[in-house]
Amino acid sequence: MTFVKILAQGAIALLVAVVTASAVQAANFEVKIDNFTFNAQQVTVKAGDTVTWINHDDIPHTVTSTIMAFRSKAMDTDDKFSFTFTTPGSYAYFCSLHPHMTGTIVVEAAGK
Repeated sequence: MTFVKILAQGAIALLVAVVTASAVQAANFEVKIDNFTFNAQQVTVKAGDTVTWINHDDIPHTVTSTIMAFRSKAMDTDDKFSFTFTTPGSYAYFCSLHPHMTGTIVVEAAGK
C-alpha cells in the first residue's frame, strides 16, 4: 500500500470519528413559561444536555428544584435561565413565587 493511500485512509477514519462524535454532542431544550405554566411540563433529556426556561409571562417567575439542584433568580418577561443536567434521575421543580406551577426534567444516561 502506498503512503498516499495510507494517509488518505487515515484522513477518512478521522473524518468518520469527528462526524460520529458530533452526532453524540449534547443538546439544548427549551421550556416556555406562559400563562402560569411550564410548557412542556415534563421534558426528557440525556445527561450533558442543557434546558433553558424562558419567561413569556408579564410577571416574574422562578425555576426552583425541589431538592435545590438548581435555582433561578426571579425572571422578568423574556428572561432566561439555563441548567446543564449531568446526573441521570428525575428532577421536580416549581416556581417559588407561584408554587402551583410545577414541572419535571427526566435525565437519562447519555448512552441510551
